[in-house]
Amino acid sequence: MSGSDPLPVHLRRIDPAQNMRRFYGLSVQPTLFGGASLVRTWGRIGTQGQMMMETFDDEAQACQAMKRLECRKKRRGYESAKKSQGDTMG
Repeated sequence: MSGSDPLPVHLRRIDPAQNMRRFYGLSVQPTLFGGASLVRTWGRIGTQGQMMMETFDDEAQACQAMKRLECRKKRRGYESAKKSQGDTMG
């Protein structure tokens, strides 16, 4: 992998009115064969959640997919976990 590996993305969606406390994580990791994997984790905050790994031929494709998913989740109401750390548990 290159020296400019993308940083992992941690998103949260918290809506006390709907009893919704979800997380979504994205990271790019190298594979043993020179490719890259996009690792997605999601679930309810406080649980282990689920994980899915998608393999790409190179890091650029994995980063592109990561950015596309991040934008999609932000359109659906997810925010950066750093931004929402000040939220209180309802």
